[in-house]
Amino acid sequence: MSTLFRVAHVLSMDPDIGDFSPGEVLVEGDRITAVGTALDAPPGTERVDVPAGILVPGFVDTHRHMWEALLRGGAPHHTLDDYMSDVLGRFGPVLGPHDLHLGTLLSARAALTSGITTVQDISNIQDSPDATDAVVAAHRASGLRTVFAYGKSFPAMMRDGFGLPGDLRRVRAELLPDPGGLVTMAVVVEGGDDDVERRNAAVARDLGLRVARHFSAGKSAVRLRDIGALVPGTVFIHANDVDDAELAVIAESGGSVSVSPAVELMMGHGYPMMKARHRVPISLSTDVEVTVPADMFTQMRAAYQAGRHAKHAGWDEAAPSVRDVLHLATLAGARALGLDGRTGSLTPGKRADLLLLRAGRPDVAPVLDPYSTVVLQMDRAHVDTVLVDGRTMVRDGRPLTDDTSLLDQARAVSRQLAPLLAGRGR
Repeated sequence: MSTLFRVAHVLSMDPDIGDFSPGEVLVEGDRITAVGTALDAPPGTERVDVPAGILVPGFVDTHRHMWEALLRGGAPHHTLDDYMSDVLGRFGPVLGPHDLHLGTLLSARAALTSGITTVQDISNIQDSPDATDAVVAAHRASGLRTVFAYGKSFPAMMRDGFGLPGDLRRVRAELLPDPGGLVTMAVVVEGGDDDVERRNAAVARDLGLRVARHFSAGKSAVRLRDIGALVPGTVFIHANDVDDAELAVIAESGGSVSVSPAVELMMGHGYPMMKARHRVPISLSTDVEVTVPADMFTQMRAAYQAGRHAKHAGWDEAAPSVRDVLHLATLAGARALGLDGRTGSLTPGKRADLLLLRAGRPDVAPVLDPYSTVVLQMDRAHVDTVLVDGRTMVRDGRPLTDDTSLLDQARAVSRQLAPLLAGRGR
């Protein structure tokens, strides 16, 4: 099956292709086959004409704790310390495999309906094979392009140490052996002494897994390099207040930083790392739904605002443009996850991960600069169509899945959690 999208603006995010106003994108099967104007389409091609539409690559979220969707909005005032003690220390341990499946699937639905087509799930809740099997099953059922980043829970690390468990090898061999699948695998490492760090890095290399790790000024990439535990391509999460020497080591290793600007500002991680002088690649992420909405519009605005404030305050000589910010939310995220050969831009040959936005409404029209419209004027209400791997997941702003049972079950779990949550989120 083929579909020809004809819209007011095509923002390809591919510098070799550029943008088109108006523009067209042809999708055949699971691939983008042409981008431009006046495209030839095979007989029988479905035509989607949105004269006021803006077509962009699906957003890429490089760091989200998907299981926490069941606790959505339950920690609006939490500091980072509160989050560690409450969400990770108290609430997580009471959730069983079925609950984790529900939370992960609910988070995936939120991603799709907001135009996010790829998520790296920092699944720091893997304390049993049953829990892992349930979470991976949710990923497979979601229709979302995901990276399942296997990580131990906070209580398990405090109790048993930071070493990766042996079940990781089973998951890689039996559940997620295909690095080219819609659901792929990574691993979350969080620290430990030199021997633990080296062992964890060796396991990741042996299994061919990319690494994600939370990072701050109290941790050192220089140390990881010096002890032989710095895995190339690692996604360092947050990295607030990390100095330039550390960032240079990350950049030299092919690593990147996932910035969650809304959460970082609200929880007190430190000022989001939007400074232009850093050579390390940056991507955007939503982080935790217990505190912020899991959409990229929120993150793009927070990133742009943080960058502008840094310039006005004299902390940096430059600030990101709206084009820069949309790049962070798309192609930069795909590169951070090693998926830029498949997604992140509207490039012929790449997988058809697309987001069609409606810009004809009185709250966003007229469109003088489509990049500014997407980054600063739009939100979830403007999402019209979402494709992942060529499959239509959202049409006319509505998901094509029946989520009645999922929502009913999620509400039932939330009622059970209510006594535990009482008074904690205010």
